[in-house]
Amino acid sequence: MTTAALSNVDLEIGGMTCASCAMRIEKKLNKLDGVTATVNYATEKAQIAVDGDLDTSVLITEIENAGYTAKLPAPPAAATGAENVEPAARAERAPASRSDDPELRSLRHRLIGSIVLSVPVILMAMVPPLQFTYWQWLSLALAAPVVVWGAWPFHRAAWVNLRHGAATMDTLVSLGTGAAFLWSLYALFFGTAGMPGMTHGFSFAIEPSDGAANIYLEVAAGVTMFILAGRYFEKRAKRAAGTALRALLELGAKEVSVLRAGAEVSIPIADLRVGDEFIVRPGEKIATDGVIVSGASAIDQSMITGESLPVDVVEGDGVTGATINEGGRLIVRATRVGADTQLAQMAKLVEQAQTGKAEVQRLADRVSGIFVPIVLVVAVLTLGTWLVLGFPASAAFTAAVAVLIIACPCALGLATPTALLVGTGRGAQRGILIKGPEILESTRRVDTVVLDKTGTVTEGRMSVVEVVPEAGTDARDLLRIAGAIEDASEHPIARAIAKAALHPHEGSENVASRGPDAADTDPSWRGGAVESFQNVEGRGVTGVVEGRAVVVGRASLLEDWAIHPSQALLDAKASAEASGQTVVLVGWDGEARGMIVVADRVKSTSAEAVASLRALGLTPVLLTGDNRSAAQHIAALVGIDEVIAEVLPADKAGVVSRLQTEGRVVAMVGDGVNDAPALAQADLGMAMGTGTDAAIEASDITLVRGDLRAASDAIRLSRRTLSTIKGNLFWAFAYNTAAIPLAALGLLNPMLAGAAMAFSSVFVVGNSLRLRRFK
Repeated sequence: MTTAALSNVDLEIGGMTCASCAMRIEKKLNKLDGVTATVNYATEKAQIAVDGDLDTSVLITEIENAGYTAKLPAPPAAATGAENVEPAARAERAPASRSDDPELRSLRHRLIGSIVLSVPVILMAMVPPLQFTYWQWLSLALAAPVVVWGAWPFHRAAWVNLRHGAATMDTLVSLGTGAAFLWSLYALFFGTAGMPGMTHGFSFAIEPSDGAANIYLEVAAGVTMFILAGRYFEKRAKRAAGTALRALLELGAKEVSVLRAGAEVSIPIADLRVGDEFIVRPGEKIATDGVIVSGASAIDQSMITGESLPVDVVEGDGVTGATINEGGRLIVRATRVGADTQLAQMAKLVEQAQTGKAEVQRLADRVSGIFVPIVLVVAVLTLGTWLVLGFPASAAFTAAVAVLIIACPCALGLATPTALLVGTGRGAQRGILIKGPEILESTRRVDTVVLDKTGTVTEGRMSVVEVVPEAGTDARDLLRIAGAIEDASEHPIARAIAKAALHPHEGSENVASRGPDAADTDPSWRGGAVESFQNVEGRGVTGVVEGRAVVVGRASLLEDWAIHPSQALLDAKASAEASGQTVVLVGWDGEARGMIVVADRVKSTSAEAVASLRALGLTPVLLTGDNRSAAQHIAALVGIDEVIAEVLPADKAGVVSRLQTEGRVVAMVGDGVNDAPALAQADLGMAMGTGTDAAIEASDITLVRGDLRAASDAIRLSRRTLSTIKGNLFWAFAYNTAAIPLAALGLLNPMLAGAAMAFSSVFVVGNSLRLRRFK
């Protein structure tokens, strides 16, 4: 164990059987000085914040003293460097499948054994013709293993809790089944129930019971069977709910081919270091986050972003670990490895969200924490009241046992964590990372969504949108020659023109007609070598291309060279600039040849995304530092009515604050460093995953895809998850509120109570699993 100062500690907890267990551990840990702990029953994990120096062994000992087990999670390297460890260690570290989970396997064996033994006991008790002479003794022989062995996990947990002065759901189950079994033993050995020919009837009717039944073996065995079934399916469902996170952790490559001294060497991924150059062949996974130093390809990023279309990448582009190379051979330089990669950070975000608690869950936890002692008091009062009113002891006992069994607060404890587990897991699969459960509450109240323009609504990079030649000039020649001279410049506008010249099919329609491979199949399409290149700061560039003296830039630069565009070209220039676009004029050999219009393109999905946000009842607002005419042009293209333009980066948070003072609940979507304060100020901050780390850190939800449609998906998923939680809680509260009085009044026999209790838990988990179908 480490003795270093800790800030955050995650522990895996074993032995929890209900929400009351999680509440107990939480209370124990929070009593320690400087410790703030959150324990989640569904994920079986504790998130602990420590203020000061504290040995992790102290935390583990405290949990073990409460009757549970605790250990530090396996290090991330265990999941990636599997080839470097012994098979036994690898098996221990790997996420357990359903078939090799010891707890699940034990539950399955106990459940199967209990079904085989309990069904004959229940049938004999329910069907009088099956009650042959001495049938009650066969029932005892069959029921005893169920109550002792099948229900052993409940008895053991109840005893551990009793030693620590606590009571949980297991206490109720153990008391209920144990009391039914012991009563039956008393009746068989010391009463008349063991006499030959003894019979009794059984009814499923919800009606007062006179307690005429002499033995309760069918109750003891049946309740055990039903609750084991509920526990087993609950455990399976919890594992299914966590598959998204486990899938994320298992996505990464296991081995990587690195270049060492010019030779290719295969090493485990755990040995890869920042700065290493590695090879990715077609069809292989990219080993870690990096930058392409050689090659071009298409990358399938669907497992990270949820986006099905491959993305083209070239030298200098960044790539993400675990994505798949679908095209050519790449050489990539590693920039982040291990826990620093985007995949690892995604997994961490999902795990933190699943371990946290929404406000509604904290209420449910408080109720569960005091629920069990109250139920024990109600059961004792029920027994005493029935006896005082003169009813038979067997009838009083029946009602008290039914109260104990029906009251198990399992559904209450599972209502929030299972929905959260499934919802955040499904979000991760779709490229939506929800940082914490409290975020769900914010999505319900949001009525205004502020959209940063650059990089959110638009592509965030300049590109050629139109090429307008003067009369007698070919548009392709205009772009080719301008691209050749701009290729020598590093200015973003110059880079956009140079790229369009090399890939004209990606530019405007009037130069795309040559087809997608024109730049590759026709060498003449590329510009020639540039001579006498000169950059005129802030105005443009000049040089000689193919023997022509070329000038590219502002109108003032062309005027210096006595080049005067036609009135038609000037009118087209004014029109483009009025809509917020940038115009570059081109001339050579003393004549104006045309203009190239450059702009930050609107993303193809932005209009659809804005319509989706409106459909959710949100008012979209465009926020930008651009001039008003450019902003209004972009807003009109995507369907936004409200525009806030010419805002300095430092003032964006102030704009959000002003909207909030107007009574609006504001969501902010952005991607840049300058958006971080506004994202933090907003009631709900959503960062585009293609943006900066600062923006992502300040946000509540990260949209891994650079697609604004993910914002509406995130809000829909969050709202759906929240409504599922509330539905679960309503069912759990309503069930316990209605069932306990019925049981106390003797209107519910204990076996039906056990079946109903088990069904309520399975219902809650099943309802949560519907979120896996979210589209």
